[in-house]
Amino acid sequence: MSGSDGNDIARRITALSCPADADIRGAMEAINRGALGVAILCEGPGGRLRGLVTDGDIRRALLAGKGLNSPAADIANRLPLTARTDDPPEKTAALLSERSRFIPVLDAEGRVRDLAYYDKRSHLPVADAAFGQEEVANVMECVLTGWVSSAGKFVTEFERSFAAFCGVPHAVAVCNGTCALHLALVALGLGPGDEVIVPSLSFIASANSVAYTGATPVFADSEPGTWNIDPEQIERLITPRTRAIMPVHLYGHPADMTAIMAIARRRGLAVIEDAAEAHGARWEGRRVGAIGDLGCFSFYGNKIVTTGEGGMVVTERQDLAERMRMLRDHGMSPQRRYWHPVLGYNYRLTNLQAALGVAQMGRIDATLARKREVGAAYASALRGIPGLSWVAAGASSWPVYWLNSILVDPAEFGMDRDALMSRLRELGIETRPVFPVLHRQPIYDRAERLPVAEGISARGLSLPSAANLTPAEVVRVAEAVARARK
Repeated sequence: MSGSDGNDIARRITALSCPADADIRGAMEAINRGALGVAILCEGPGGRLRGLVTDGDIRRALLAGKGLNSPAADIANRLPLTARTDDPPEKTAALLSERSRFIPVLDAEGRVRDLAYYDKRSHLPVADAAFGQEEVANVMECVLTGWVSSAGKFVTEFERSFAAFCGVPHAVAVCNGTCALHLALVALGLGPGDEVIVPSLSFIASANSVAYTGATPVFADSEPGTWNIDPEQIERLITPRTRAIMPVHLYGHPADMTAIMAIARRRGLAVIEDAAEAHGARWEGRRVGAIGDLGCFSFYGNKIVTTGEGGMVVTERQDLAERMRMLRDHGMSPQRRYWHPVLGYNYRLTNLQAALGVAQMGRIDATLARKREVGAAYASALRGIPGLSWVAAGASSWPVYWLNSILVDPAEFGMDRDALMSRLRELGIETRPVFPVLHRQPIYDRAERLPVAEGISARGLSLPSAANLTPAEVVRVAEAVARARK
């Protein structure tokens, strides 16, 4: 924590502090406010240090029979290790360990001016897959029974549970999210001469899946607030060759599906939702992926639901579901084995992968709740840092914060996006740049300007966003960002 923005430090110390004569209840309230597991006992606001009380101290005291009205000073560490405000950071850091997790940083009068703390997870990744005993048990069942390929009960169970989760009757499992997009486009009959409008600010699979069919991706600019495809841009880009719109729910934030569906129905266009990053997000109460004609999801290792690799297409339409089931299995007729009336693909998901998916779906609601808690924690912790902004979620949107991403204004923040990423990397905090715009990728480079998407792409980065990120780790990231301004 040492070295962060002065106002932020003062607020944090105030939150963590309680009077030296406080009772255990008062110390608990300070611990709850500060979200670091420690309370600082001081001689009044901004006064001298008189001890530290941790959540462990309180737990042991209560188990020993002390009441909430007992003096906190009785259970405090009254002589904790301390550092001075003029000490070099490396000297303070050397004092930290598993046994000395909190080091108050004092001024010459003994008043707490900062707090250094030990974080045993030194590296914070952008994303982190979470597996439990149910995943292990399901995979072991596949191995022990021999059902490890694309046949097996977990594939159909995964499809049923995911369809029910999205609120649609049909879900077709495939080997990855890109295949899901391609399969959806092929099922709709898209091909050479057709155009599909896609946002330029997206992962390249959105455009590549269109190109695989022989159709042409047409790139649209983004909305400044949501970073998603701008419906007004869609209207301007429609030509006689336009067949479909592919909105992307970027980083777990739903695109404006009301406007997009109105355009599509008025102009006779199909809508394929790229919901690879938005499992469970809602627009006007409906799950994304279930609003358009087809919705496509990814289960890559960093996604909210993961099967390592894997994907799913969901739809209300039985005809499209039946066609995709045939196409994913080499175009084989469902009535006659090894008979292939159409050109198909080997896009099948394995039972092993689906076994992971079934277990993941068993706790999807808890995972989404944690993702939203992490998103809210970042919004609170980053608020007030000059030069930062982030995605705006409207009243119709229920985002799932797959990644928590920010924009850096170099003039106001004091450094550009890449310099901030470098500084955070030195502190063990992984970040990722926002996707490069597709219309500037070498294979699609076109002489066009999409200023909103280009600006977001140049200034945006994603912070650690795993569902198991703790409140203290969110604070650690936010304070590292604030410190970088200096």
